[in-house]
Amino acid sequence: MTTIIGFAGFSDSGKTTLVSLLVPYFEERGVKVAVIKHDAHGHYKEAPAADSTLFIRSGASAAVVLSPDAVRTYERKTVTLQETIERLKGSYGLILIEGFKREPHDKIAVFRTEEQARIVQELAAPPIACIAADRKLAEAAAPGIPYFSMDAVESVAEFIRSRMRNP
Repeated sequence: MTTIIGFAGFSDSGKTTLVSLLVPYFEERGVKVAVIKHDAHGHYKEAPAADSTLFIRSGASAAVVLSPDAVRTYERKTVTLQETIERLKGSYGLILIEGFKREPHDKIAVFRTEEQARIVQELAAPPIACIAADRKLAEAAAPGIPYFSMDAVESVAEFIRSRMRNP
């Protein structure tokens, strides 16, 4: 069974940092992890001089690079988050989703400032699973919701692990 958990917060809230620290925690314990990143503004670009970038710039609908240890695919098409999750589910024990704050999966609210803490109000449904933030900010933003310091990666990981069927 695949566990799905999202990380929601505004820019520079620490989502990428936290996710990048959680991935090795689970992988080192035998849990295969997939990460889905939301690029709402289309900022992501392939490496400028890479062959695959040249193929896409030349108008290819897809470019696939096969390496001895990886497959990298770039396709010009629209898919939903749910379609992507369904495609990954059978191969990974844990899917971490960065962004997609309006989608209906469980989420960890991530914030570093009082202003960023307003993410809690934007995540009313489904309820926030927990918060990764400073204690004072977390208690002020959402009293009663479990919280962990952003530096407490093992604690966040164990919270996620407690929600997994086969951790």
